[in-house]
Amino acid sequence: MMIQEIIAFAILAFAVAFLIKKFFWKSKKKKDCGDGGSCGCS
Repeated sequence: MMIQEIIAFAILAFAVAFLIKKFFWKSKKKKDCGDGGSCGCS
C-alpha cells in the first residue's frame, strides 16, 4: 500500500506542477507581449 500511495502522490504532484507551470507561463507570455508591444502581437 505504501509504495502505491507514494507513486500516486508523485504522479498527482507532477500533474499539478505541470498545469500550474503551463498557466503561469501563458500569463507571463501574455503580459510581456502586451507591455512590450515589440513581439509583433499588435
